[in-house]
Amino acid sequence: MQSENLRYSCQIALPGFSETAQAKLREAKVLVVGAGGLGCPAAQYLAAAGIGTLGLADFDTISESNLHRQILFTPAEVGQLKAKVAVSKLQSQNPGINLIAHHLQVNAENISDLFQPYDLVVDCTDNFETRYLLNDACVLTGKPLVYGAIYQYEGQVAVWNILNEDGTRTPNYRDLFLAVDATQVPNCSVGGVIPTIAGTIGTMMANEVLKYFSGVGELLSGQVLLFDAFSMQSRRIRIGNQTKVEIKELPKIEKIRTISASEVRAALAEAKYELVDVRSAEERLQFNIGGCHIPLTELGESRIQFFEKGKPVVFYCATGKRSKNAAKLMEEAFPNGNYYSLAGGLQAWQEYPE
Repeated sequence: MQSENLRYSCQIALPGFSETAQAKLREAKVLVVGAGGLGCPAAQYLAAAGIGTLGLADFDTISESNLHRQILFTPAEVGQLKAKVAVSKLQSQNPGINLIAHHLQVNAENISDLFQPYDLVVDCTDNFETRYLLNDACVLTGKPLVYGAIYQYEGQVAVWNILNEDGTRTPNYRDLFLAVDATQVPNCSVGGVIPTIAGTIGTMMANEVLKYFSGVGELLSGQVLLFDAFSMQSRRIRIGNQTKVEIKELPKIEKIRTISASEVRAALAEAKYELVDVRSAEERLQFNIGGCHIPLTELGESRIQFFEKGKPVVFYCATGKRSKNAAKLMEEAFPNGNYYSLAGGLQAWQEYPE
């Protein structure tokens, strides 16, 4: 206990904090979903501050393009599992806490079991489907959710689903964004992201977790903090004190079939698949692996002639996110087709050449 008090002495000395608040952190059980740009700094500070049980869920492997913002990883670890590497390093940084690696892709089937042991969830994901899934699962299970998102020079942070004194709940993600068309939102691989915004927002998210369990400070509940690293300006948007959205069940996430780069390479000579590049014209000029070009924003019924050749269609993009959206759109419009998304996109194609 003496060693623990020494480790945390500077935060225990804070006005209003004390050993009582530190004990609350020690008893806390927190799940961080996503070990990327946001998850790395958030998990690192939560581990350092003494969160007693810290779970880290991620199904992905480390790639070279991650390294500029995912500060727990090194070039020697490219290709290794993010959750496993992150937990190993965090355990070395703080041997006195319990760290758990969950190597899985969160979905509607496993989310209840995943959430069950934890008191609070931290959303460090980078796609809208998972954000809605985490949000709705937290609402249905009564767990608080700390949310963050980044793009280019900007980021946002909020705390959702806090229990009010009258038994109601504060707003959740759907109070801010009832629905989002993911095909109209560019991702970081296209628009870019400055690495320091990941650290800034990830650290803010960890800060909200510490405030929640310690009871120190004002939570970002019922409001969203917007931060612009380019201008160094921030502002808060107030949403209200109570949610206006009723959530009765988890969203249904369609499982899109993926195909590996090695499978596509093996089939290229025999032309077994119809390749479709769904990136922008500028991206295609820089590098492509052939096939026709239909930007995701232009994918629709007017392009059906490209898919009437009887072959399975493989959509590809930079990282595999837009190609999944393309496959989903085509499944909905033309369910008799056979559609795939290139797993990991051209990033995986180039990083793991055969």
